[in-house]
Amino acid sequence: MYLRRAQGCVGDWIVYYEPRKVSGTRGYFAIAKVQEIIPDPALPGMYVALIEPGSYLDFVNPVPFSGADGVIERGVLNDDGGISGRAQAAVRPISPTDFDRILALGLEQPNSVLPRLDLPSQGPGFIETQAPFEIEQTRDRVSYLTSRIVRDRVFRQLILQAYDERCAITGLKLINGGGRAEVAAAHIRPVQAGGPDIISNGLALSGTAHWMFDRGLISLSDDLEILVSRQANDLDGIWNIINRTGRAIPPQRQTDRPHPHFLQWHRENCFKQ
Repeated sequence: MYLRRAQGCVGDWIVYYEPRKVSGTRGYFAIAKVQEIIPDPALPGMYVALIEPGSYLDFVNPVPFSGADGVIERGVLNDDGGISGRAQAAVRPISPTDFDRILALGLEQPNSVLPRLDLPSQGPGFIETQAPFEIEQTRDRVSYLTSRIVRDRVFRQLILQAYDERCAITGLKLINGGGRAEVAAAHIRPVQAGGPDIISNGLALSGTAHWMFDRGLISLSDDLEILVSRQANDLDGIWNIINRTGRAIPPQRQTDRPHPHFLQWHRENCFKQ
């Protein structure tokens, strides 16, 4: 019943929304760009939307349907200011103004987990400066949403939230005097190799662990057992920094755990057996 509306989205950006009736709803929680609509191979008479690879991006902050100033998506209001029947449609058009408002709220970031900068100290506690994260309304939307700088910053925020700013390999949670987390957000399958910016393709890793992971000196099994390459020249030293369980510390949410598909790719393409 929504086929025509969905076909109108091809080549454009969409917002993912969980309705209020969903238990623990996240509201507006992600964006992506629709590449094409095709018949569902599993359900005759139904269709699926294929998302342009690399376009999907979760919000740092899921946006509720209503905020302090009322409904976030103003397009669902009728002439009297009440919520119209349009709000019940599973697929509905959204105005550029509403899209930008939701995007700004969804990608706003607190300073506490901004990237650690390798810059000289600027005072007591090694306080570091960081440009604020803002959406420029006059900037071309496509350029903004596909910007590697923007996506890397959002990906870092998502990964650090999922792992509570703790290195999955060492188990250490180090925050500097300026409130910046020491860990980095590492892609399991790199973006250059077709890896997406989603939490299940990421790990929170300290600098040393990140270096070893990228160079194939360590990897993970599907059940998150930490694997150490026999080609490493300091096996005892590596095992000394690995947390005592011998397994990567996973995120709390099951859906955020590293996906076996990406872990397999890393073992087959990066890990030095």
